[in-house]
Amino acid sequence: MTDLILAKSLSRLGTESAFVVLARAQKLAAEGRDIINLGIGQPDFPTPDHIVEAGIKALRDGHHGYTPANGIPALREAVAADLHRRHGTEVNPDNVVVVPGGKPTMFFAVMMFGEPGAEIMYPNPGFPIYESVIRYSGATPVPIALKEENGFAFSAETVLSQITPATRLIIINSPANPTGGVTPKEEIDKLVAGLMDHPHVALMSDEIYSNMLYGGRQHTSLLSYPEIRDQLIMLDGWSKTYAMTGWRLGYAVWPDALVDHVTRLCINDHSCVNAATQNAGIAALNGPQDAVHDMVEQFDARREVIVRELNALPGVTCTDAAGAFYAFPNITGTGMTAAQAQDHFLDKAGVATVAGTSFGKHGEGYVRFSYANSTENILAAMERIKAIL
Repeated sequence: MTDLILAKSLSRLGTESAFVVLARAQKLAAEGRDIINLGIGQPDFPTPDHIVEAGIKALRDGHHGYTPANGIPALREAVAADLHRRHGTEVNPDNVVVVPGGKPTMFFAVMMFGEPGAEIMYPNPGFPIYESVIRYSGATPVPIALKEENGFAFSAETVLSQITPATRLIIINSPANPTGGVTPKEEIDKLVAGLMDHPHVALMSDEIYSNMLYGGRQHTSLLSYPEIRDQLIMLDGWSKTYAMTGWRLGYAVWPDALVDHVTRLCINDHSCVNAATQNAGIAALNGPQDAVHDMVEQFDARREVIVRELNALPGVTCTDAAGAFYAFPNITGTGMTAAQAQDHFLDKAGVATVAGTSFGKHGEGYVRFSYANSTENILAAMERIKAIL
């Protein structure tokens, strides 16, 4: 027994269930089961060679020490140039803060605005860390319900109607995890226009999947709206676009008034991002983008396969996945809850997926499938699930 007295706030901290499912899948595989993993959200491609070589060269060239807390200048300049190329928007490198992955930006933004009595809005179903950190901060989480009939895009009218004097921060995510939904530009236009009446509200736009849209869709970055720059935190990074999940490298563009605050949080939290990874990040942004285009093309082909095959399963329907690398089928016709379906698919078919309820209460009736796996494995997984349904 221990007499340690832990802070009550720890009881409010959630987790990311995809990693729990991954651990279960790995345990079953270690026991000899043949497991197809359609649960984890990471590209199944290697980091492109020129990026790996840049990281190795940085180590060999002696980049072994501390770096500036907000990121090395050359990397922040590369980020600003990349954002101009992709979104046609001007960004001052001084507003770019480099962090180890995407989650630190989420954590810092929520902790900056969240406290008892405050309200923070977030997409539901959505990335589970949003709600987890909001609750940890002591703020009240206010879900933005994402509905299948809207293609899992948010409604600007709904978002704006939920703003109160206690609202401090709104989190949006497009293309979205877990749904693959993409919010149309018209809705984003309405949201931005409406926020002009709420200058006390900050907005965090999670755009980590901004390079992964399909069917001719174009990404609309919130950076394209100069009228909300003073309220906007825009999150992006390298993990998904460049298959660099394990490198732990992300960034955000912060408003002038928040740069010093977030830099101080970086110093207190992690000091800085390691030097070799930052040099690899420069090579990713400034180097050839062929591998990115090839990866997205393959995701697009797999998307068509998995949506078709899911719709062929008894009791399952699936809307067209518009972005990211997730399908979010409706499984209510199977008679199972989301958690039951997740367990059934893994235990009986050897296919790892993630229950929609892992992403919030509005995820009931859905299961997330990641198509960051080969077409061969996707087809095999669908055959297995069809057999048990």
